[in-house]
Amino acid sequence: MKIVRVEDIMGTEREVEGPGWTSRRLLLKKDGMGFSFHETIIPAGAELHLWYKYHLEAVYCVAGNGTITDLDTDETHEIKDGTLYALDKNDRHILKGGTEDMRLICAFNPPVTGRETHDADGAYNLVEEE
Repeated sequence: MKIVRVEDIMGTEREVEGPGWTSRRLLLKKDGMGFSFHETIIPAGAELHLWYKYHLEAVYCVAGNGTITDLDTDETHEIKDGTLYALDKNDRHILKGGTEDMRLICAFNPPVTGRETHDADGAYNLVEEE
């Protein structure tokens, strides 16, 4: 059994930041669960152009608000507490923070190793563990 507390991850190598996001990686590939599990904070007003070419992602909003735009269809959807979106087709998208910081709970398949950051396309490259 694994017990992980987000407060124990803050300020460690499992808390990764980039422009417009902070990701707290609660479960990683090395934890052996077959997926990784993250708490991600998107600040109010942030705008991220993302395309997880190598990963599928499910995201559940537990606080705050924002929008997601599917770049293939130009459809925009509101995100708020209680909303889940799943990038089941490696969807290219724009994630925008709204008037409040969004707190998102995310699962990635395949799992990330913990060192990934977004590349020029907004993707996480596949990183092998050392």
